[in-house]
Amino acid sequence: MIVLVARYQMPPSRRPEVEAALAKMADQVHETEPGCRLYQVLRSTEDAGLLLLVEHYEDEAALLAHRETPHFREIVEGTILPLLHHRQREVFELVLGHGRAP
Repeated sequence: MIVLVARYQMPPSRRPEVEAALAKMADQVHETEPGCRLYQVLRSTEDAGLLLLVEHYEDEAALLAHRETPHFREIVEGTILPLLHHRQREVFELVLGHGRAP
């Protein structure tokens, strides 16, 4: 399992726009990307301009395919990135995990 963690830093006034775009992105990922096992967006309780994305992919090929989708290019690259001050991404391999559905 490949895990992508991304921090999106933006002006707090832009957060509603970014969250709306990420909601569209999440719908597209759910509908068209079977290799994506989890797509979460978390809002910081301490920084109004910070979102954290956590994405689980079954393998590196699924992550690479995600980055090549039309919805990634349109929504993330075309809409979200211009609204951000900074984006930091890190990729991990899942070593150990246990979770329950909310």
